[in-house]
Amino acid sequence: VQLQAFGGGLVQAGDYLRLSCVASGRAFSSYDMGWFRQAAGKEREFVATINWSGASTTYANSVRGRFTVSRDNAKNTMYLLMNSLKPEDTAVYFCAVDRSGWGGNSDPALYDYWGQGTLVTVSS
Repeated sequence: VQLQAFGGGLVQAGDYLRLSCVASGRAFSSYDMGWFRQAAGKEREFVATINWSGASTTYANSVRGRFTVSRDNAKNTMYLLMNSLKPEDTAVYFCAVDRSGWGGNSDPALYDYWGQGTLVTVSS
């Protein structure tokens, strides 16, 4: 599985962005997926997960109510809509595949495939 994340950029606090993650392969619709982020000098942290069908999602406390994860299995694409962005949301955002079958995992070590990341910078 190959993943490509894009849609990052430089925005002001309060603005919004929508990230996309496009996956190769036919099995995309069977995978649970996740978004993670890594700020400069910090460890990679969980942002959101979505199960294979899109019916179940989880969010980090820091983004709940502002970010929305969704997917379109017909397009092999997962999205992250980020509203009310804050400077502390500045990070490289990664998408990843979780083949464990458990779903909703916030531990990046449980994810098998990763995209290359897209940089989101939020200015104050």
